Amino acid sequence: MKLVSAIIKPFKLDDVREAIAAIGIEGMTVTEVKGFGRQKGHTELYRGAEYQVDFLPKVKLEIATKAENLDHLLEAITNAAHTGKIGDGKIFVTDLEQVIRIRTGETDSEAL
Repeated sequence: MKLVSAIIKPFKLDDVREAIAAIGIEGMTVTEVKGFGRQKGHTELYRGAEYQVDFLPKVKLEIATKAENLDHLLEAITNAAHTGKIGDGKIFVTDLEQVIRIRTGETDSEAL
């Protein structure tokens, strides 16, 4: 089992959700986050004053999946979140040791 964490632009969330649903993966956790990478933020103008925005709004998706679904999931996220511009985001993949569904007590891939 794998845990996929993807940081994407907020306006791409619906596209990514649809792409994931299309390949049959159900369930994800979405968190609104702020951060920066190579972008290093940007400057904005507010009431005539210029100020630096260091942390940009992003969305973090967390998706647990079976190892055999990983390649399809990564491809779906990458294609749906891609704009070709700086700040498209990143995907992190980690091993998932154990999953337990609290309601039924099912474990591992049965709990996904």
